[in-house]
Amino acid sequence: MCGIVGYIGDDNCLPTLMNGLKRLEYRGYDSAGVALGSNNSLHLVKAKGKLINLEKALSSNNVNANIGIGHTRWATHGIPSKENAHPHTCCTSDIAVVHNGILENYQELKEELKKAGHKFASDTDTEVLAHLIEENLKKEKDFIKAINVSLARIKGSYAVGIINNSKPDMLIAAKKDSPLVIGYGDGENYIASDIPAILDKTRDIQILEDNEMAILKAGSISVHKNGKKVDKKIVDVIWDIEAAEKDGFEDFMLKEIFEQPKAVRDTLRAYVKDGEVDISSMGISDKELASFERIYITACGSSYHAAWVGKLAIEEWVKIPVDIEISSEFRYRFPVIEPNTLLLAITQSGETADTLAGIREAKKRGHKVVSITNVLGSTITRETDGSLVTKAGPEIGVAATKTFLTQLIALYLIGLRLAKVKGTLAGEDYKTIIEEIMKLPQNIEKSLNKKEEIKKMADVYHEKPDFLFLGRGFGLPIALEGALKLKEISYIHAEGCAAGEIKHGPIALIDEDCPVVAIVNKSATYAKVCSNIEEVKARGADVIAVITEGDESLSNHLKHCIEVPEVMEAVSPVTTIVPLQLFSYYIAKAKGLNVDQPRNLAKSVTVE
Repeated sequence: MCGIVGYIGDDNCLPTLMNGLKRLEYRGYDSAGVALGSNNSLHLVKAKGKLINLEKALSSNNVNANIGIGHTRWATHGIPSKENAHPHTCCTSDIAVVHNGILENYQELKEELKKAGHKFASDTDTEVLAHLIEENLKKEKDFIKAINVSLARIKGSYAVGIINNSKPDMLIAAKKDSPLVIGYGDGENYIASDIPAILDKTRDIQILEDNEMAILKAGSISVHKNGKKVDKKIVDVIWDIEAAEKDGFEDFMLKEIFEQPKAVRDTLRAYVKDGEVDISSMGISDKELASFERIYITACGSSYHAAWVGKLAIEEWVKIPVDIEISSEFRYRFPVIEPNTLLLAITQSGETADTLAGIREAKKRGHKVVSITNVLGSTITRETDGSLVTKAGPEIGVAATKTFLTQLIALYLIGLRLAKVKGTLAGEDYKTIIEEIMKLPQNIEKSLNKKEEIKKMADVYHEKPDFLFLGRGFGLPIALEGALKLKEISYIHAEGCAAGEIKHGPIALIDEDCPVVAIVNKSATYAKVCSNIEEVKARGADVIAVITEGDESLSNHLKHCIEVPEVMEAVSPVTTIVPLQLFSYYIAKAKGLNVDQPRNLAKSVTVE
């Protein structure tokens, strides 16, 4: 979940490193640093906190270096500090390393290296690798071989960039279970943990696979695996850097909320042809789809809430049981999975560590696994039997918005295709649902049109210490997602709850300082949620209700109502979550908070 950038060429590398790190800020970080190679020596500059602190530390730097590596760190081993910031060097300071991932056996290696006389300057696992390479270089006398021997001893995950002042013409990149790309330029080449970091420099990208190593020089790149050269295809990235800019919006999050009609439309265009769902790109035939009698879905965070919506829709349309599992629990309690069961993994980034661990265990046991992700070429797309890649485009804000909606669309399409091949939906019903789904982009736009009245509500309630979100049926996972959005970016305690459960405990929390947000659009449980609203009103709570457009019985009865278009209940989560995203956004803005980079969070969670 950290950011890596590297450069080798004829120009001064520092501007490229800093620009790349800025484009990776969305990944979340607590410190940053660069290592610059010049005149056969390494210049290391690091700082705790945001990149502006690193820029200040670099203000007196006059080194003109044509090779360098940079890093933004999110703490896993050792507190956020200048000492623990990357890059890390060895005893001689000849070698510098940046690293994403976890070195699980670093303590064992550290003790071994200490006995060999190595002194450590940080509490990180990464520093061990720099010292290990230094130690092996004494024996091997060859830099590349020393790196290979060192990496062979590592247990865990890594994406690394390595430079050595005795080899100033060489930048090394290697990866296992953590993403890393290399970019081709004209007389200069690059590495990065994510494509946006170098997209202003090149569109010619190669994605490193596990256990591959790239040797970058100013005019060439070679990739090796197990000591043999690998011929890799260069990918031409079709989206440009403007897609990662704010485009006139105050924040990336707000921009991405308003990009949701396009994100949903683009995803539908990719997989619905002439009124028919086409998910053949998942790599599963209709015959195999028809054979599945059960589905397990594993996911984390917002993706888990999307999975919950998918469960309800698939069970309604396909009439087969769907189990949803939090990935961090699933991987350790791995259940007995019957034959003819499809395992579906959902991850926005395609790099979520817990989800990947679960699918690897499933693959080891011989199960069929497919994935939903927003990142083509991510680890999960390469390790599952097939993938449905959503078309949300780059999402810079840490809190998932447009990726969440496109995950819902992907789940609906999988459910519809299953219903089609199993014959569990009548032809007319199938057609009606497709039509409802195809109208979602304009219905999302109608929900977005409520932004001004939502902002006014946020101004009223932004100082409240607690919120309770209530929903039933398809409204329950949206209540959970709405509560998650509020706590993520506003740091207000918020709890999502099944509305029928409030009498079994949560109602004890209700008073005039705990507003209740209720999902109460027209549905099979409409009357029941209305009764639950009366229960919390009787305890003094203000109620903010998301209701169906034209529902005068509630709009005339409640202090605050947000109307959304009337849609089929199964697809209502797409329209009801939008006002809750906006409500959370405007609450956080009223509190003066950074909505794009909420504290302690990161976009891509690549460690447990």
